[in-house]
Amino acid sequence: MDTATLTILFEDPFWVGLYQRHRDGTYQVCKITFGPEPRDNQVYDLLLRHWNELRFSPPLPDRAAEERRINPKRQQRAIHREVVPGLPGTKAQQALQAQQERGKAERTVQSRQQREQEAQRRYALRQQKRKEKRRGH
Repeated sequence: MDTATLTILFEDPFWVGLYQRHRDGTYQVCKITFGPEPRDNQVYDLLLRHWNELRFSPPLPDRAAEERRINPKRQQRAIHREVVPGLPGTKAQQALQAQQERGKAERTVQSRQQREQEAQRRYALRQQKRKEKRRGH
C-alpha cells in the first residue's frame, strides 16, 4: 500500500515541509524548505513541477505495519482524557484534592516567609559583626 503525507510546520526562521511516503514496506522522508509561509497553490505547484528533484532519505523498514492496532474504546478513552480536564471522579476525591492544594499553597507561603526571616536574621548578624569590627574588638 502506497501512502504519502505532507506536513508543513514552522521551524524558526523558515517554514518547512516534511514529505513522508510509505511504499512496499519501506519508509522515506524528504525535507522541503519554503522560507516564508507557503500558499496552497505554491505547495501544489512545487510538488507537480519539481517532484523529480526531491531528495528522499534512504529507504527504512516501515514500522507502521508492525505496530499493534489500538482498541477503539481505549483510543476513545485516551482522547476523552486529553480533551476533558482531569478531575477526580467523586465529590470526596475532589474535596480531598482541593484540601491538598490549599495545604500546598499555605506551605509555600509559610516556607517563603521563613526563608525571608532567616535571610533578614543573617543580614542583621552580618551588619552587627561589621559594626563590632569597626569598633576595634
